[in-house]
Amino acid sequence: MALANIAINLASVGSNFPSSIDKLKNSSIKAQINLRVSRNSLVKAVQSSSVESDTGKWARKRRPQNVDGDFFVDHTCIDCDTCRWMAPQVFTRVGEMSVVYKQPTSSEDRLKALQALLSCPTSSIRTEVPPPDILEAQETFPIPVDEKKLPGVYHCGYHSEKSYGAASYLIIHPGGNILVDSPRFTEKLAKEIETMGGVRYLFLTHKDDVADHAKWATRFSCDRILHSEDVEICTADVEMKLEGNGPWSLGDDIMLVLAPGHTEGTVCLLYKPLKILFTGDHLMMTESGLSIAEMYNKYSVPKQVDSVQKLIQFDFDWIIPGHGRRIQFKDVQEKNTILEAFVREKYKQYSSSYK
Repeated sequence: MALANIAINLASVGSNFPSSIDKLKNSSIKAQINLRVSRNSLVKAVQSSSVESDTGKWARKRRPQNVDGDFFVDHTCIDCDTCRWMAPQVFTRVGEMSVVYKQPTSSEDRLKALQALLSCPTSSIRTEVPPPDILEAQETFPIPVDEKKLPGVYHCGYHSEKSYGAASYLIIHPGGNILVDSPRFTEKLAKEIETMGGVRYLFLTHKDDVADHAKWATRFSCDRILHSEDVEICTADVEMKLEGNGPWSLGDDIMLVLAPGHTEGTVCLLYKPLKILFTGDHLMMTESGLSIAEMYNKYSVPKQVDSVQKLIQFDFDWIIPGHGRRIQFKDVQEKNTILEAFVREKYKQYSSSYK
């Protein structure tokens, strides 16, 4: 998913000088002109820097929609939804950006708010007073997704603006740990992951959410996995390029399933023991319901719907996406019923592929 960055360009000043017939005669004139141009350029550069500085200051100010109190969201929010699903007790959406609608009143809510602050890809969540417990919050990453139901599966936090705030997950595995998509690189997180056994594979679901993959690969000497159709210049040196239609296996309990649509080479990871499907940007739950995020599609919406239909055959009852909220189905039957209804509705919507 792409994010348009607004930049203010410094004005450049050009001058045309007459050709010199008599260099000695015109030298003093040229010196005066050059001095004036130099001064004008300096004034304009200072003025432009001032505008840029004022714009930056405004962007970092508290949005008026925030409630009074310590935590707030500024104007740089990119509406990635991260804070709203990480700490729904504190954050909500107003005017296509996040805001604080309720200040944390318990230690649990405060910790979740700090975790969201650290995970925000644009550092748009701030506090009026430097939080004295920020280091304690840092030490909670990676965060267990559900210690009882999904042991050994962790949310890495530290979402990256390079992947529009996509989430990354760590699977603790006897054959070597697997990092699903790339978080923002921080040595603090790397050290915590190192204590958990490091990373054997960095599985990249698709080309959008690769973020700091190269830094993680260097840090852990891990093998990166990406489908060849999604390889770009920045990922040309990935160690394992998937070819063809798959599926592929990482041992006996992990299957990689091609799911073209959002991108041509999108691949989902099925973790069989816990019945989890990691979907990247292929399929997610948003605030308004189940979604394939058509507006961000990079390849083919009808093919993406076809790929959702193909996934119904697999045995899973959790969907963990890169963007959006996680989904837990009551059982496989409920998963099938919901996905089949979703696919039927999408085929009707896109009549050219109606079946």
